[in-house]
Amino acid sequence: MLDLNESEEFTALRSAVRSFALAELAPQVDEYDRADRFHEYLWPKLGEMGFMGVMVPESEGGLGLGYSAHTVILEEMARVSAAVAMSYGVHSSLVMDQLRKNGTDDQRRRYYPKLLSGEMIAAIAMTEAEAGSDLVGMRTTATKKGTRWVLNGNKLWITNSANADLVMVYAKSDPSAGKRGITTFLVEKSFGGMTVGRKLDLFGMRASGSAELVFENCEVPEENVIGEVNGGVSVLMGGLDYERVIAAAQCIGIMQAAMDLVLPYVHERKQFGQPIGEFQLMQGKMADMYTQLNAGRAYVRAAASAADRGRLTRKDAASVYLFAAENATQVALQAMQALGANGYSNEFSAQRLVRDAKLFEIGGGTAEVRRMLIGRELYREFG
Repeated sequence: MLDLNESEEFTALRSAVRSFALAELAPQVDEYDRADRFHEYLWPKLGEMGFMGVMVPESEGGLGLGYSAHTVILEEMARVSAAVAMSYGVHSSLVMDQLRKNGTDDQRRRYYPKLLSGEMIAAIAMTEAEAGSDLVGMRTTATKKGTRWVLNGNKLWITNSANADLVMVYAKSDPSAGKRGITTFLVEKSFGGMTVGRKLDLFGMRASGSAELVFENCEVPEENVIGEVNGGVSVLMGGLDYERVIAAAQCIGIMQAAMDLVLPYVHERKQFGQPIGEFQLMQGKMADMYTQLNAGRAYVRAAASAADRGRLTRKDAASVYLFAAENATQVALQAMQALGANGYSNEFSAQRLVRDAKLFEIGGGTAEVRRMLIGRELYREFG
């Protein structure tokens, strides 16, 4: 690794996550990918290690370490399984960090203990079949009836949803108000009216428990509204920039996994009487992979540090994610190419890295949307 002057605390954290991932996750990763099986057994183990609470204050049972520490955990987890890292990131960041920022004291008292221990698995439900990048176009509705809200509609591409006990749901509470008419709800599986629809047969990230969620007269108590009524877009946008930094860290893990695969292979594989790593073209490939990895890791570290200091800008959140995602795909493809026919075989992990990496150019706002956002912000700032 490039020496980024990590603190002793972060070095120890990285080592702990690496050891955990190799012992608890690595033996099953390919089997679970092939079977499209969710790693439900990991959740209590992650809770025991304290990883679930990396963003939660110590006063509320967490580690209180911030975004930089979270990127370390996600990088090392994605180095073994990007699917598990994504599922963990949804639980520990998208849901628990939103609870930290926008939840009430009562909501945190009710849900933090089970989320921290891994007893509960959390998901976040925003996207729909006709509402991807255009989230304001969602059709799921929330109608107030007395002290309860009634949700109806369908959500799609929801990570963890096939196994989730608690889902943070965005729904139209005032359909006539556009983006000012969306509210965020905490919906427990035990409430009834929320069911898992079709399970998605994904190209990559196959162990992430992604499925459709169906809401049919799902009743949610009013005390489970997150933030203000009709203020869901503020809740969403307040977390989206940080989500992109978290996702970028997972891309770094994929790039590191590609290096972990290629470097031993080019020593062991021989052609024309010598290791293929001695050929200049192969050395050039390794050099490109190494450069892209280190540039991405340094950018993620800088963005996470800015997030910890409250200085992260929207354009840099989109930019670090854009850079990391596109390079993760390219580095994974380079690893596949370096392995030749073996890279195309399911017996090696190169194909899984390629499949997993590609999602990051699509999810969390497509690469095209990120470019549009960055360009628009730059134009406004310096025009």
